[in-house]
Amino acid sequence: MQNRRIRAAVLTAAALSALVAAPAAATTPAAPGRTAQHVEYFTEDGHPAHTTVAASPTPARPLRPTVQGDGVVTPVVTNGPVGTKLDVVFVGDGYTAGEQDAFHAAVRAKWEKISAVEPYASYRQLFNVWAVDAVSRESGVSGDPAPDVVKDTALRSRFFCDGIERLLCVDTGRVEQYAAKAPAADLVVVLSHSSKYGGAGYNDVVSGPGYDGVATASSDNARSDQIAVHETGHSLGKLADEYQYDEYGTYTGAEPGESNISTLTADPMGAQRTKWYRWLGRTSPDGGTVGTYEGGGYYPKGLYRPTDNSLMRSLGREFNLPGREAMIAGFYRHARVLSPAPGTPDNGGTVRRGQGVGVRLPVPTATLHWYVDGREARAARGKTTVVPARLGVPADGRPHTLTAKGADLTDAVLDPELGKRLRGELTWRVVR
Repeated sequence: MQNRRIRAAVLTAAALSALVAAPAAATTPAAPGRTAQHVEYFTEDGHPAHTTVAASPTPARPLRPTVQGDGVVTPVVTNGPVGTKLDVVFVGDGYTAGEQDAFHAAVRAKWEKISAVEPYASYRQLFNVWAVDAVSRESGVSGDPAPDVVKDTALRSRFFCDGIERLLCVDTGRVEQYAAKAPAADLVVVLSHSSKYGGAGYNDVVSGPGYDGVATASSDNARSDQIAVHETGHSLGKLADEYQYDEYGTYTGAEPGESNISTLTADPMGAQRTKWYRWLGRTSPDGGTVGTYEGGGYYPKGLYRPTDNSLMRSLGREFNLPGREAMIAGFYRHARVLSPAPGTPDNGGTVRRGQGVGVRLPVPTATLHWYVDGREARAARGKTTVVPARLGVPADGRPHTLTAKGADLTDAVLDPELGKRLRGELTWRVVR
């Protein structure tokens, strides 16, 4: 394993250096003729590593259902309209037509564990969750339990990918075609039907439906959810890996674009008011104090991380404070702090003067203010349902507007620029 890791590190050093030096958001779309994809995987002891694998070919034509039920989409968690929430899409592999109920149960169990990790736990109501049935001809996953086991599955999941036992590869082109069947796909996780420990992160995938990256995980392994959470640190938080390869030596490039690695130590970081300077000296949920710890972005020297050992360095840990801030900002790239309640027209719609108007405010750290023609109705602060007439909208036949403004004032976000994503408003035209 060590020799393979070193071989992979040498082969991909230039590419990974480029990833470190550029923002994580600047991922590379799959180009025609592309022959390799970078993947992240985790060894038996949870140690992360990178390698390259052969790129999945783009299907020549859209996949067509081969059996009844293939491609069926099921809502698992519904917290609001698509477009106002972050939509997580789980696609199953290695489940036959008669095993789709087991896949749905695995989705619910896996999401329960993922959403128990902060900051997911505090923001559960920002998410919708969908299950897409990919019906396989055979049950199980190739490479489980041994490399000579071959299964005919919809997404071609396989352990021992590139000869690495715990690397769980999939056909990302097929994944995209199934994920696109959901109403929206902001985050994609493939659950492969296995209890064997393993998973992978394809972080250089940019899809047509709009999601960045694909995470794979064993459906029935108790530790595989941590792999998925780590991978969302890349896809949602745009966070760099905080671990290192000793053979990489000293980093000498430009300041990385990711928010959680830097060439700066604490004093110059504070003086320049950059990166995670606002968090310096604070106690972090992953243990210890936020500072500048040498080693990260794959380099043991020349790059610094915020804490000693966060989830972006080792599985089984918490996101550190800068990481949590980045994750929350990622949530709000897709979700809104404010959305209409069921039965209330969408933003820009029309409501009657005597009609109840409701909004969803998904987090307890959010404030809510109501305005009539631009003037705040102070008595309605914090109320999620109001009646325009009771707020003082007159019955004079003239046009009036009702506005709700929400802001998430969480203390987990200190950057005022990121804080702007945590605000929103809805406006309606009021008629008699």
